[in-house]
Amino acid sequence: MSKRAVKKKDKKPSGEMGIIEHLSELRKRIFVIVVVFLTITVVSFNFCDDMVALLVKKANEIGYQMVYISPGELFTQYIRLAIACGIVFSSPVILFETWFFVKPALKKNEKTIVFLSLMAGLLCFIVGALFAYFIVVPITLTFFMSVDSHQSVRATISIQNYLSFVLTTLITFGTVFEMPVVTILLSELGLLKTEWLTKSRRVVIVVIFVIAAIITPPDVVSQILVAVPMLLLFEVSILLSKFIRKRKKNQDEEDEDEDDDEDDECLD
Repeated sequence: MSKRAVKKKDKKPSGEMGIIEHLSELRKRIFVIVVVFLTITVVSFNFCDDMVALLVKKANEIGYQMVYISPGELFTQYIRLAIACGIVFSSPVILFETWFFVKPALKKNEKTIVFLSLMAGLLCFIVGALFAYFIVVPITLTFFMSVDSHQSVRATISIQNYLSFVLTTLITFGTVFEMPVVTILLSELGLLKTEWLTKSRRVVIVVIFVIAAIITPPDVVSQILVAVPMLLLFEVSILLSKFIRKRKKNQDEEDEDEDDDEDDECLD
């Protein structure tokens, strides 16, 4: 057998990538993500003064005073905030690079599902973070301020503790608001059944109120404001799961009818 024949035999089919090509492609995607992340982080650091002023504005209006209790604390928090901005603002690039990397391995219907899930997940996270910033954070700060009715103790917070509280709250609610997207993805993959969601509704309601009680002050109004959106998201998840199941059932029936028609034609 000639060398030319061996090379021709070893040649991969068109469109397929070997392990080396996959690793090379992955390296390129990671390089782009790292460059974008570092660029946004450096740029964000120059605007940390404005961002900190924006984040502490609501707390100052309520009556809190921000301090830093060690020489490098404020500088450290600027770096932390810049890194958080780098992650948040580079997330669209991360999602798109991830999408373009996994896209060749997906089927046509899977491509649509994954792409829409990535975009919807980003949108839901933003909505959840905004909800936390404009509603949950002010309510929580107001409650803690009202504990000292005589105002005999000055409300002073270190900038480190305050930013930790705000960022944790934003990330928590951003993640919770992605519940419908996760439900859609798991339902499409056949890993989540509507019956399970319906049967576990009571348990989920109790868990949601427990979570709301943990992450909010011991105030009924605050707990309701946090629990109600989570309950609505859960109900939306159930409706979406039912819709997906019904659509897949109809599609399976149509496929069976087409197969039957083809069999009849072959017999004729």
